[in-house]
Amino acid sequence: MATGAAVAAAMALSPVASSANPTAPTADANPTACAQRVNDTPRKLVDCVNRDDLWAHMVKFQQIADANPGADGHPSRNSGEPGYKASADYVANVMRAAGYDVTLQEYKFHYSSFVGDPVLREESPTPQSFGVGTDFNPAKVAGSTSAKLQPAGGIVVPATPTPSSASGCSASDFVGFVPGNIALIQRGTCTFAQKVANAEAAGASVAVIFNEGNPGRTGVFNGGLSGNEHIPVIFTSYAVGTQLLGQYVPGSGPVLTIDVKTIDDPNRSDWNVIADSKGGDPNNILVIDAHLDAIYGAGMLDNASGSATILDIAQQLKNTNTRNKLRFIWFGGEELGLLGSDYYVNTLPADELAKIKYDLDADVTATPNYVAGVLDPKDGVTLFGRDPGTPMPPSIWAPSAIGRDVGIDYLNSIGKNHILFSADGTDAFMFQQAGIPASGVLTGQDCCKLASDVALFGGFEGNFEGNVPSTDGGCVDNPFRWCDNLSNNDPEVLTWMSKTFANMVGHMAYDTQVFDSTKNGGGHIKKDGARPTVASPKGVVTS
Repeated sequence: MATGAAVAAAMALSPVASSANPTAPTADANPTACAQRVNDTPRKLVDCVNRDDLWAHMVKFQQIADANPGADGHPSRNSGEPGYKASADYVANVMRAAGYDVTLQEYKFHYSSFVGDPVLREESPTPQSFGVGTDFNPAKVAGSTSAKLQPAGGIVVPATPTPSSASGCSASDFVGFVPGNIALIQRGTCTFAQKVANAEAAGASVAVIFNEGNPGRTGVFNGGLSGNEHIPVIFTSYAVGTQLLGQYVPGSGPVLTIDVKTIDDPNRSDWNVIADSKGGDPNNILVIDAHLDAIYGAGMLDNASGSATILDIAQQLKNTNTRNKLRFIWFGGEELGLLGSDYYVNTLPADELAKIKYDLDADVTATPNYVAGVLDPKDGVTLFGRDPGTPMPPSIWAPSAIGRDVGIDYLNSIGKNHILFSADGTDAFMFQQAGIPASGVLTGQDCCKLASDVALFGGFEGNFEGNVPSTDGGCVDNPFRWCDNLSNNDPEVLTWMSKTFANMVGHMAYDTQVFDSTKNGGGHIKKDGARPTVASPKGVVTS
């Protein structure tokens, strides 16, 4: 739990890795005045969004995570765990106090988690423990054993310049394998699922798959499986695998202990927090959303930051009766595949869905080594691949550009460049697919920030957050690191990006061009969006 001194220090000093140089067009309004006034213009709303209020919500989310460890024993706000429900209750209580009509929408999902920390330990000939997340990553298949290691056939060491190992790809690689032993297999030219199926058929108690050793295939990694595996599967670095291989003596080992405990619940509850303004035209609804859930821990950058952004904006609008009805939503399950927004959009009756005229999404708003991303369904590229996003209905291109351009205009006014991102991986994706215009903001996460990004925003190539400069993948979306905490956020970036988003909300709350159903939406397409072109793809590997 963050101490007062730690919080004060974090607020006083932006992280060293920050590429922020924020400049506000006007000074923040007096917080006491903001608590009483009607913020019925975008300028008034933007001026009332302030760092102290935003950071107070961030501190609260960190405290919630710290007070509610997940099944693995670490601070957590993951969907289906106590820390998520406590986060939802906190948001709901804040919104009720601000005068909104609040509903917690329950849905069910398939929950799974590790219980405690998985173990990979060598008992002999060299007793040692390997680090989870640094030396190995386990698949989510439970099992515990101490047994001798036996290499499968087809291992190629030293590795060739390009993938060539067919280790474990055929049953013949397990001729002479002793049932009950642990199979050591090299990554290579067939799928992990195929390797594990052959190991299982040979009677292996565990499959240890080490990285192949070619350029780009040396470190610890995660592999995708079929879901039908019955033995624990451990993925290790090339260094760990070759170390174990070098110790192999037929009939005697080395001897390893593997212990992977999991919990699996196919019917776990999760919640979306939905808060409607009391005023505004109920037939013209502006949805303002962020996902509330984390993954692998506290989830402070992803996405307590976006959750705090919309929570502060909602509070600053509590005295304001906008033209269009406001619906603030904190979605669950985003990290598990947009579960909350999928459930919400696809269970809402058609006549109610038709009342939603626009969606604004805040997904990561405080990245230290940031980019200033604005969502656009026409010209946006994916964050990780920088390829064109999933095609969206052309009917939403022009109206989506109206909210998008308001965001760009504010960034221009504070001297910030921008980049256009698609909605892939964000909750705005579900609204756009349903034919609802949508935009939003995103400041980046994981790896890797490009040279073209540095030219636009400063900072460093590589990680957006975590260790900067580095290319180790950062703190977000990486299991067993548990470092997406309060210190993984830049309060200055959080402030100016929240103001950018507030400008979008303030305009769209009174919009008539998109929201008036008697008009065709119009819109305008700017051509000045920056489009970086090269990045490393991100996703689960299967071979």
